[in-house]
Amino acid sequence: MDIGMDPVILSYHDVVLRRSDVKLLTAPCWLNDSVIGFAFEYLQKEEFSTCIDSAAFISPEVTQFIKCSYTEDLGSFLEPLELPRKKAIFLAVNDHNEPQTSGGSHWSLLLFNRTENSFHHFDSLGKSNLSHARRLARQLEPFLGLGSKTPALIHESAPSQSNAYDCGVYVICNALLLGRWLLLGESLLQLSHIVTPAYVTQQRDEWRQLVERLAEGGK
Repeated sequence: MDIGMDPVILSYHDVVLRRSDVKLLTAPCWLNDSVIGFAFEYLQKEEFSTCIDSAAFISPEVTQFIKCSYTEDLGSFLEPLELPRKKAIFLAVNDHNEPQTSGGSHWSLLLFNRTENSFHHFDSLGKSNLSHARRLARQLEPFLGLGSKTPALIHESAPSQSNAYDCGVYVICNALLLGRWLLLGESLLQLSHIVTPAYVTQQRDEWRQLVERLAEGGK
Protein backbone atom coordinates (compact mmCIF):
# COMPACT_ATOMS: atom_id res chain seq x y z
CA MET A 1 0.00 0.00 0.00
CA ASP A 2 1.21 3.49 -0.88
CA ILE A 3 2.04 5.21 2.44
CA GLY A 4 0.63 8.42 1.02
CA MET A 5 -2.73 6.69 0.74
CA ASP A 6 -2.47 5.37 4.29
CA PRO A 7 -1.64 8.47 6.34
CA VAL A 8 -0.65 8.55 9.99
CA ILE A 9 -3.70 9.28 12.13
CA LEU A 10 -2.03 9.24 15.53
CA SER A 11 1.49 9.22 16.98
CA TYR A 12 1.26 8.24 20.63
CA HIS A 13 4.55 7.82 22.51
CA ASP A 14 6.19 4.82 20.79
CA VAL A 15 3.16 3.87 18.67
CA VAL A 16 2.09 5.10 15.25
CA LEU A 17 -1.42 4.34 13.98
CA ARG A 18 -2.23 4.71 10.31
CA ARG A 19 -5.68 4.99 8.78
CA SER A 20 -5.65 1.27 7.95
CA ASP A 21 -4.90 0.44 11.61
CA VAL A 22 -7.72 2.59 12.96
CA LYS A 23 -10.17 0.97 10.54
CA LEU A 24 -9.48 -2.35 12.27
CA LEU A 25 -11.33 -1.08 15.36
CA THR A 26 -14.55 -1.44 13.36
CA ALA A 27 -15.98 -4.98 13.27
CA PRO A 28 -15.56 -7.44 11.66
CA CYS A 29 -11.83 -6.78 11.65
CA TRP A 30 -9.01 -8.63 13.41
CA LEU A 31 -6.79 -6.29 15.44
CA ASN A 32 -3.15 -6.10 14.43
CA ASP A 33 -0.09 -5.56 16.60
CA SER A 34 -0.20 -1.78 16.08
CA VAL A 35 -3.67 -1.43 17.56
CA ILE A 36 -2.97 -3.73 20.50
CA GLY A 37 0.36 -1.96 20.98
CA PHE A 38 -1.45 1.37 21.17
CA ALA A 39 -3.94 0.00 23.72
CA PHE A 40 -1.13 -1.37 25.91
CA GLU A 41 0.77 1.93 25.65
CA TYR A 42 -2.35 3.83 26.68
CA LEU A 43 -2.96 1.52 29.62
CA GLN A 44 0.65 2.00 30.73
CA LYS A 45 0.78 5.78 30.28
CA GLU A 46 -2.76 6.82 31.22
CA GLU A 47 -5.02 4.21 32.80
CA PHE A 48 -2.31 2.94 35.15
CA SER A 49 0.03 5.94 35.17
CA THR A 50 0.28 5.84 38.97
CA CYS A 51 1.56 2.26 38.77
CA ILE A 52 4.25 2.76 36.15
CA ASP A 53 6.98 1.44 38.48
CA SER A 54 5.07 -1.71 39.36
CA ALA A 55 3.47 -2.74 36.07
CA ALA A 56 4.64 -3.46 32.53
CA PHE A 57 2.38 -3.65 29.48
CA ILE A 58 4.79 -5.08 26.92
CA SER A 59 4.15 -4.32 23.26
CA PRO A 60 3.25 -7.19 20.92
CA GLU A 61 6.43 -6.63 18.89
CA VAL A 62 8.65 -6.99 21.95
CA THR A 63 6.62 -9.96 23.18
CA GLN A 64 7.06 -11.72 19.84
CA PHE A 65 10.80 -11.09 19.95
CA ILE A 66 10.99 -12.53 23.47
CA LYS A 67 9.06 -15.62 22.44
CA CYS A 68 11.04 -16.40 19.30
CA SER A 69 14.61 -15.36 20.21
CA TYR A 70 17.40 -17.35 21.82
CA THR A 71 17.33 -16.89 25.59
CA GLU A 72 20.99 -15.83 25.68
CA ASP A 73 20.17 -12.90 23.39
CA LEU A 74 17.50 -11.43 25.68
CA GLY A 75 19.39 -10.20 28.75
CA SER A 76 20.57 -6.81 27.48
CA PHE A 77 17.38 -6.40 25.46
CA LEU A 78 15.10 -6.80 28.49
CA GLU A 79 17.23 -4.94 31.03
CA PRO A 80 15.63 -1.50 30.34
CA LEU A 81 12.19 -2.93 31.15
CA GLU A 82 13.25 -3.54 34.78
CA LEU A 83 11.07 -6.64 34.96
CA PRO A 84 12.35 -7.79 38.40
CA ARG A 85 10.69 -4.66 39.88
CA LYS A 86 7.29 -5.27 38.32
CA LYS A 87 4.36 -6.55 40.33
CA ALA A 88 2.38 -7.36 37.18
CA ILE A 89 3.49 -7.95 33.59
CA PHE A 90 0.97 -8.08 30.73
CA LEU A 91 1.82 -9.64 27.36
CA ALA A 92 -0.27 -10.17 24.23
CA VAL A 93 0.51 -13.66 22.91
CA ASN A 94 0.37 -14.30 19.17
CA ASP A 95 0.46 -17.67 17.41
CA HIS A 96 2.96 -16.45 14.80
CA ASN A 97 6.38 -18.08 14.96
CA GLU A 98 8.68 -15.52 13.30
CA PRO A 99 10.42 -12.95 15.54
CA GLN A 100 10.90 -10.15 13.01
CA THR A 101 7.55 -10.12 11.19
CA SER A 102 3.94 -9.49 12.13
CA GLY A 103 1.27 -12.04 11.36
CA GLY A 104 -0.54 -14.89 13.04
CA SER A 105 -4.24 -15.48 13.40
CA HIS A 106 -4.98 -15.41 17.15
CA TRP A 107 -4.23 -13.31 20.25
CA SER A 108 -4.41 -14.23 23.93
CA LEU A 109 -3.23 -12.61 27.18
CA LEU A 110 -0.42 -13.79 29.46
CA LEU A 111 -0.17 -12.15 32.88
CA PHE A 112 2.67 -12.57 35.37
CA ASN A 113 1.52 -11.92 38.93
CA ARG A 114 4.53 -11.55 41.21
CA THR A 115 2.45 -11.75 44.39
CA GLU A 116 1.46 -15.30 43.46
CA ASN A 117 4.69 -16.09 41.58
CA SER A 118 2.66 -17.37 38.67
CA PHE A 119 1.75 -16.82 35.04
CA HIS A 120 -1.94 -16.74 34.11
CA HIS A 121 -3.13 -17.36 30.56
CA PHE A 122 -6.44 -15.98 29.30
CA ASP A 123 -7.53 -17.25 25.88
CA SER A 124 -10.88 -16.47 24.27
CA LEU A 125 -10.53 -19.63 22.13
CA GLY A 126 -9.95 -22.22 24.81
CA LYS A 127 -6.37 -23.49 24.75
CA SER A 128 -5.55 -22.33 21.22
CA ASN A 129 -2.50 -20.32 22.27
CA LEU A 130 -1.46 -22.32 25.33
CA SER A 131 1.69 -23.75 23.74
CA HIS A 132 2.76 -20.24 22.70
CA ALA A 133 2.05 -18.91 26.20
CA ARG A 134 4.17 -21.68 27.72
CA ARG A 135 7.02 -20.92 25.36
CA LEU A 136 6.83 -17.22 26.19
CA ALA A 137 6.76 -17.87 29.94
CA ARG A 138 9.82 -20.13 29.69
CA GLN A 139 11.69 -17.44 27.78
CA LEU A 140 10.76 -14.73 30.25
CA GLU A 141 11.33 -16.66 33.49
CA PRO A 142 15.13 -16.14 33.78
CA PHE A 143 14.69 -12.36 33.61
CA LEU A 144 12.09 -11.90 36.36
CA GLY A 145 14.48 -11.91 39.30
CA LEU A 146 12.95 -15.01 40.88
CA GLY A 147 16.14 -16.79 41.90
CA SER A 148 15.46 -20.49 42.26
CA LYS A 149 11.69 -20.08 42.32
CA THR A 150 9.89 -21.52 39.32
CA PRO A 151 6.59 -19.80 38.54
CA ALA A 152 3.56 -21.91 37.73
CA LEU A 153 1.56 -21.32 34.55
CA ILE A 154 -2.18 -21.48 35.10
CA HIS A 155 -4.54 -21.63 32.15
CA GLU A 156 -7.54 -19.65 33.37
CA SER A 157 -11.19 -19.93 32.47
CA ALA A 158 -11.67 -16.89 30.25
CA PRO A 159 -14.49 -15.15 28.38
CA SER A 160 -15.09 -16.79 25.00
CA GLN A 161 -15.36 -14.97 21.70
CA SER A 162 -18.38 -15.71 19.55
CA ASN A 163 -16.75 -14.99 16.19
CA ALA A 164 -13.43 -15.34 14.37
CA TYR A 165 -12.12 -11.79 14.73
CA ASP A 166 -12.54 -10.39 18.27
CA CYS A 167 -9.60 -12.09 20.03
CA GLY A 168 -7.51 -8.92 20.17
CA VAL A 169 -10.33 -6.94 21.75
CA TYR A 170 -10.70 -9.65 24.40
CA VAL A 171 -6.98 -9.28 25.18
CA ILE A 172 -7.40 -5.53 25.71
CA CYS A 173 -10.55 -5.92 27.81
CA ASN A 174 -9.03 -8.61 30.01
CA ALA A 175 -5.83 -6.59 30.50
CA LEU A 176 -7.81 -3.51 31.49
CA LEU A 177 -9.99 -5.30 34.05
CA LEU A 178 -7.19 -7.42 35.49
CA GLY A 179 -5.03 -4.32 35.77
CA ARG A 180 -7.72 -2.48 37.70
CA TRP A 181 -7.95 -5.42 40.09
CA LEU A 182 -4.23 -6.09 40.57
CA LEU A 183 -2.90 -2.54 40.43
CA LEU A 184 -5.74 -0.34 41.67
CA GLY A 185 -7.36 -2.75 44.12
CA GLU A 186 -10.77 -2.71 42.46
CA SER A 187 -13.03 -5.69 43.06
CA LEU A 188 -13.27 -8.14 40.19
CA LEU A 189 -16.19 -10.36 39.33
CA GLN A 190 -15.64 -13.30 37.00
CA LEU A 191 -14.33 -11.89 33.74
CA SER A 192 -16.93 -13.85 31.81
CA HIS A 193 -19.68 -11.94 33.63
CA ILE A 194 -18.25 -8.65 32.38
CA VAL A 195 -16.50 -9.35 29.08
CA THR A 196 -19.51 -10.36 27.00
CA PRO A 197 -19.88 -9.98 23.22
CA ALA A 198 -21.89 -6.80 23.80
CA TYR A 199 -19.16 -5.40 26.08
CA VAL A 200 -16.51 -6.22 23.48
CA THR A 201 -18.50 -4.41 20.77
CA GLN A 202 -18.83 -1.40 23.06
CA GLN A 203 -15.10 -1.45 23.78
CA ARG A 204 -14.30 -1.42 20.06
CA ASP A 205 -16.31 1.79 19.73
CA GLU A 206 -14.75 3.35 22.82
CA TRP A 207 -11.18 2.66 21.72
CA ARG A 208 -11.91 4.01 18.22
CA GLN A 209 -13.41 7.16 19.74
CA LEU A 210 -10.37 7.49 22.01
CA VAL A 211 -8.03 7.37 19.01
CA GLU A 212 -10.11 10.06 17.30
CA ARG A 213 -10.01 12.30 20.39
CA LEU A 214 -6.26 11.89 20.80
CA ALA A 215 -5.72 12.60 17.11
CA GLU A 216 -7.61 15.86 17.57
CA GLY A 217 -5.45 16.78 20.53
CA GLY A 218 -7.83 15.71 23.31
CA LYS A 219 -7.70 13.03 26.00
